[in-house]
Amino acid sequence: MTELADFVPTLLGVGLLMVLTVAALSAFRAPHSAAPALAILRGAAQLAVISVILGGVITSPAWVAVALLVMFSVAAVTASRRLGWSWNRLWIVAGSMALGITATLVIVFGTGAIAFTPRYALAIGGIVIGNSMTIATLAGRHFAETVIERWEEVEAWLALGATRRQSTLELARRAVYSALIPSTDQTKTTGLVTLPGAFVGAIFGGVSPLEAGRFQIVVLASIMAAGSITAVTLIGILAPVRVRPAPPG
Repeated sequence: MTELADFVPTLLGVGLLMVLTVAALSAFRAPHSAAPALAILRGAAQLAVISVILGGVITSPAWVAVALLVMFSVAAVTASRRLGWSWNRLWIVAGSMALGITATLVIVFGTGAIAFTPRYALAIGGIVIGNSMTIATLAGRHFAETVIERWEEVEAWLALGATRRQSTLELARRAVYSALIPSTDQTKTTGLVTLPGAFVGAIFGGVSPLEAGRFQIVVLASIMAAGSITAVTLIGILAPVRVRPAPPG
């Protein structure tokens, strides 16, 4: 009964934050104003399930690998849906993310920057996968929206004899840059504006601030590396357009 009572303030706080979120978006008449609140509910349910599951698998390399595979699959499908669902788009997104994530984790664990244990593999793997998903979504959507907006310019380049890749090269580069802005800002303001969750969580778990800081800088560098490779690969494949792209989903 005591443990259940401990959750009452949390439920109350989260409930009020959800109401505040929906109220602000509804007052502005933003589309899908209830979507963030529904996302919170879904996230809470998923966290409850994963918390129970991880208690039994966090020390098992095989089960950690399964958990990371599930995370990656969901991330790739989510990003693909945001960019306009198709099986071909899924393979492009998944391949781009896999390349960035794999290259990054090989360096992290290969150099010994972080010990290669199931616990650390799950922690940093989940963080890198989640951020790669976000960067892929931002890069793909920004590129599509920019090409649609400036399609006459793209057609003009094609009329002058430029290749399909050359006609959108500058737009592609800007899409990659824009997708990395949130991660870049988070990294350069760490400790001044934000205290990242991995850093705070490590300290709350009893790790020294110096050790927590060492782990966090590896995490931030991993996010930047995986995100950069993901964005460059994804946009490099999408950039040679034949026709005006459809608006992203």
